[in-house]
Amino acid sequence: MARPIRETPILYGEAAKRFEERMKVKRHEDPEKKKRRLADYAAALQMLVKD
Repeated sequence: MARPIRETPILYGEAAKRFEERMKVKRHEDPEKKKRRLADYAAALQMLVKD
C-alpha cells in the first residue's frame, strides 16, 4: 500500500527569500538541447497514440 503524501513545508525568513529569488531567475537552455528535448517528447507522445 502506498504511503500518504506529506504536506509541503512552508518556507519562512531567509529560506523563503532565497527561494523567491531563485524562482525569478530565468534559466537558459541551449537551443540544441531544447530541440532534442522536444523531439524526445514528441517521440514519447507518439508511443502513446493508439492506431
